[in-house]
Amino acid sequence: MELNQFTDYSLRALIFVALKNGELASVKEISSAFSISENHLVKVVHNLAKLGYLETFRGRSGGMRLAKKPSEIGVGEVVRAVESMAVVECISPRKGTCCIKGVCELQMALGRATAAFLAELDKLTLADLVTNEQELKARMV
Repeated sequence: MELNQFTDYSLRALIFVALKNGELASVKEISSAFSISENHLVKVVHNLAKLGYLETFRGRSGGMRLAKKPSEIGVGEVVRAVESMAVVECISPRKGTCCIKGVCELQMALGRATAAFLAELDKLTLADLVTNEQELKARMV
């Protein structure tokens, strides 16, 4: 299973902002820390704000900060919010024209595997992802 780039960047942005401990972060800072395109990151940040994970502030001294405490942001919740978890077409609620949908053992097994994957992520919060704060900050210079 591979998370898409948008989900990866969403999690990285949240980690970076969490490490700011309430100070405002900028798209430029996150872009520089992770070598991510600023244009792509703007879309990621906009989506995270729309979903209620980030507060954004416009203007010259603007930026973003977490809208919730890191301990209140579940990793599984974020992944579900930004990622399509349909590892095959037939699992997607919007797709699934396969004639054996609903009776296929592969579909059922992949559904269970996806549920197990998300169950592991549900055990984590953003706070858990930044417990090694000093090591993370040292890598982002």
